[in-house]
Amino acid sequence: MFKTVLIANRGEIACRIMATARKLGIRTIAVYSDADADARHVHLADAAYRVGAAPAAESYLRIEALLDAAERSGADVIHPGYGFLSEDSEFAQACLDGGFAFVGPSPEAIRLMGNKDEAKRLMVGAGVPVVPGCDDLNIDLKVILAEARQIGYPVMIKAVAGGGGRGMRIVGNELELQDGLNSARREAMAAFGGDRLLLEKVVSDPRHIEVQIFADQYNNVVHMFERDCSIQRRYQKVVEEAPGPTVSTELRQNLTETALIAARAINYVGAGTVEFVVDRQDNFYFLEMNTRIQVEHRVTEMLIRQDLVEWQFRIAANELLPMTQDQISIDGHAIEARLYAENPARKFMPSPGVVTHLRFPKNKPGLCVDSALTAGDEVTPYYDPLIAKIIVWGIDRNAALDSLQRALNDVQVSGVDTNLNLLSQIVRHEQFIAGEHDTSFIERYGEQLITSPKPASELVLALAALYLLLEREREAVAVASHTDDPYSPWAMNDSWRLNQPAKDMIQFVEGDCVVDVGVMVDEGQYTLDLSNGAILVNGRLRGEHDVDAVLGGMQIRGTVVRVEDELNVWLHDAAHRLRIHNALSVTDTHQAHGGDLISPMPGRITRVTVEEGDDVRRGASLMVLESMKMEHQITAPSPGRVERLNFSVGDWVDEGAVLLDFAAVE
Repeated sequence: MFKTVLIANRGEIACRIMATARKLGIRTIAVYSDADADARHVHLADAAYRVGAAPAAESYLRIEALLDAAERSGADVIHPGYGFLSEDSEFAQACLDGGFAFVGPSPEAIRLMGNKDEAKRLMVGAGVPVVPGCDDLNIDLKVILAEARQIGYPVMIKAVAGGGGRGMRIVGNELELQDGLNSARREAMAAFGGDRLLLEKVVSDPRHIEVQIFADQYNNVVHMFERDCSIQRRYQKVVEEAPGPTVSTELRQNLTETALIAARAINYVGAGTVEFVVDRQDNFYFLEMNTRIQVEHRVTEMLIRQDLVEWQFRIAANELLPMTQDQISIDGHAIEARLYAENPARKFMPSPGVVTHLRFPKNKPGLCVDSALTAGDEVTPYYDPLIAKIIVWGIDRNAALDSLQRALNDVQVSGVDTNLNLLSQIVRHEQFIAGEHDTSFIERYGEQLITSPKPASELVLALAALYLLLEREREAVAVASHTDDPYSPWAMNDSWRLNQPAKDMIQFVEGDCVVDVGVMVDEGQYTLDLSNGAILVNGRLRGEHDVDAVLGGMQIRGTVVRVEDELNVWLHDAAHRLRIHNALSVTDTHQAHGGDLISPMPGRITRVTVEEGDDVRRGASLMVLESMKMEHQITAPSPGRVERLNFSVGDWVDEGAVLLDFAAVE
């Protein structure tokens, strides 16, 4: 077995690999960018080496910097994780040329499967069904238009290299084709360093089913059954489960046998995933092969009770597969939900920022949370917005769904927007519970899944007010302990008045509404005046954020996190965001400059589509902003004129920056 592994990655996958490496007695080496100098994966490693500046192109994608770190650290093996250079044949070859073992398939296998056009030709030759399409779009636009007509709209543009939804666009008609090509090329170049594209027929409302395979150096190949990854947004997976709830025994056998044929066709070695789209009649088509460990590998681990990263290390060390096909069987049901820093209500706009509070359910048999974040860490605009993966196992699908809902109820995040409520709504949705879902599920049921928070109940308001009062008490005690007379009434912070009960007013803002909560203190007892009447409240703080409260005779436990004037309140598995009203506060600057004309997040300007003085129509593209590996269009909110451009292509901008001066025309 290896002595020292350099993990050419970051975040939760780096932490995950380290856990298995330690179990096997392998010393771990981390790499980090300037943005990750204080990251969890850096602290967990036995040693860590800086590889460059914050942008991935200047750090985690620098082959020479990674190999230099491996050389200096004494590593004898390199594990690429997933993403970044994990499917880069040049990186795999450079590792081997540098004298390092590479945890992954051969450079040739990566190259063959990484180029989707060549992969499709190979699969056709092996008898694997593929989606009709055109393999190379580096041709004249007129030829592409002709190919698209022959395939039939809608068509999908895809980057030849890479995956994960980057460089993908669905085009519904000829008028959209050129813009789709240009946008996909830019995004593919930013994500993968190459802009070659292909065209495929869109299979309407398919299921996305993938098969986990493993192969060793001795021509042994096994599958670990399928995962259903149909719950997606923006072509990226959100919920994955195994076994597939709609996969029949016959379909399972056909998919797994075809996946093994695909692996043998390229003499594959290592962990891989063969992905298929499956239509309503159970016809299936090869989509791509991921030549790496998958984000959702934990689902399969729970299903078959094996450590897949350990399998990777053993195969890279030229060992035989740990198990034969007849020893691998399905046990129960497993589901994974991906928690992202994003705002589903704003078209899944990433939400970078500092995570001020973070709480997950504790790992236990049947429950695993993979995350590299802790409270105080920053979700940066440079990398994927994944916060955590919550993975559960149950004896059957219903038990797994119940476990996942309970686990999601225990998740608390503040400081950034998340898709937590969306995940909870998906798990509760009757169509998902019935297993009747496909890749259009979120789009189809968006109005039911992406819901506005319910107004805070009186219990929530009472808990928030009590927290502020208890916080005030604690501060007063701390002040009094440093005075000459700790019992002086002037050292108290309770609105005390001579010869009468103390009265106060707390005002909360929720959305556009201001809610008054009257407070009366009499002989150390708090009474809150709410819209439905007055209630007696008391309680105590446990630690910084948890409150044991008695509200009108009801004993409850909640969590409140305060950051300046904002309160995040968790009660009865629901989250609410309140603000302490300040009459002197000014209008939010994000709205003061015309909505979409300010930067919705930190990012880099990749394209400017207008010039100063241009007259534009409503909805016209003005700029393209790249953040967290995705492109975001800045469009005109109304007809108007571009008066001044404040940034150029290549500039990095902060959230809230005024991108251009725009004069609306009535």
